[in-house]
Amino acid sequence: METVEIEKVNYLKKQSTQYLNILKSANKGYHAELKVLNYSELGCVITNMLKVCILALENDNYKKPSIDVGLVLEQALHLFPTDEMELLDIINEMLVKE
Repeated sequence: METVEIEKVNYLKKQSTQYLNILKSANKGYHAELKVLNYSELGCVITNMLKVCILALENDNYKKPSIDVGLVLEQALHLFPTDEMELLDIINEMLVKE
């Protein structure tokens, strides 16, 4: 490699460490972190994503959809706190038995 090319590669490496920090490498692709204040806010995010899908499906009858509803629903599914819901079931069971 020429000196100029090496300098360009080093420059790109330096810039990528500064700017490319949202996606984290994982087994099958990348992960992005979603920061929320609490479970209530997470619930609001999921609810709003589902509402966007409903609106998109209602308003784009027989037209090419402007929103990728499948992608939004898939992300909402990934955000859904399944483990926490199981914990709530356990707590509810314990309270009902008392």
